[in-house]
Amino acid sequence: MLSPTTFSLLCALIFCLFLAIIVTITSPTATVHDGPEANHVRDFVPAAKTHQRLSFKPPPLPPEDDKSLFRVASRVNSRTPPGSPKKIAFLFLTVSPLPLAPLWELYFNQTPNNLFNVYVHADPTQSYKTPFSGVFAHRVIHSKPTLRFTPTLISAARRLLAHALLHDRSNYMFVLLSPSCIPIHSFNFTYQTLMGSKKSFIEILDNEIGFYERWAARGPDAMMPEVWLTDFRIGSQFWSLTRKHARLIVGDEIIWAKFNQPCVMWDTCYPEENYFPTLVHMRDPRGVVPATLTHVDWNGSTGGHPRLYVAAEVGPDLIMKLRKDRPRYGDDGTNGSDSSWRRRHDPFLFARKFASDSIEQLMSIASEVIFSD
Repeated sequence: MLSPTTFSLLCALIFCLFLAIIVTITSPTATVHDGPEANHVRDFVPAAKTHQRLSFKPPPLPPEDDKSLFRVASRVNSRTPPGSPKKIAFLFLTVSPLPLAPLWELYFNQTPNNLFNVYVHADPTQSYKTPFSGVFAHRVIHSKPTLRFTPTLISAARRLLAHALLHDRSNYMFVLLSPSCIPIHSFNFTYQTLMGSKKSFIEILDNEIGFYERWAARGPDAMMPEVWLTDFRIGSQFWSLTRKHARLIVGDEIIWAKFNQPCVMWDTCYPEENYFPTLVHMRDPRGVVPATLTHVDWNGSTGGHPRLYVAAEVGPDLIMKLRKDRPRYGDDGTNGSDSSWRRRHDPFLFARKFASDSIEQLMSIASEVIFSD
């Protein structure tokens, strides 16, 4: 017969064994992403859920196949959570390391990190000898190859939007940027400008030179009947979209199917400059300001690329000039009278293209000029 002391010890041992089994079953496991799908630029870290009572389990990573990714992202809540500040999602689409990263680092480091998020789509076929660091570390989403004159640039922008929608419900404005883009105002000025608008800023132009040729680039009847020539629009691929329009773009299948076709006329094939303005124009023309807030100079362009600012041109006078320029407003009567757009003068918030060798000059005027409003 067991003594009371022995019996008590046996009961305690059984109870501890039971607890160990329960903890082992309920503890989260780590997932390692490697193997043939691994990519050294895939280092995206999803947002962690907070206020869990018992144990922490990280949310699942976004789907890697586009169809599933876009379907899930299009179903996210259309509103930002009450009581928390709205954020700007900065979407960098690149095929190379970010040569102007030091300027962006300075831009973001002067800002509360609860007001923005950064996402990077980096073509995995390119070389990234210098790893993404600082504010760009662990911000590279699952990326796929991109190629000019193809719909792949549209797909990349849609992936960025989808990841930003899934990552943080507080993302309200979504800004697409290239490696050659720079800010030309302080973050505070940019934040106040974008958060003060209930509309997207996206250039939407009608009856431009080469209008028909762009529409027919996939074949004379390829866009019909979903996109008639009268529906087709042209505009800058660099936009600032509200959460509403971000969801619209990732959820679109009908118009995307028309643009997701190979071009038969390469010299007029710029799908990324046509898909976004066409879709938004067809679905919600009154929900936008039909202009881009990213300055670009097409005077002296070569090979379909705008003017490139080199180090010798960079200085306070250039920044002031870019700020003073007025965006071009496209209007076909759906947004109000022509005079209403003539009275607007929205500020440019960003500018391109700046050469990589201009970074030293940009940094020298950053605090006293670029970030001084």
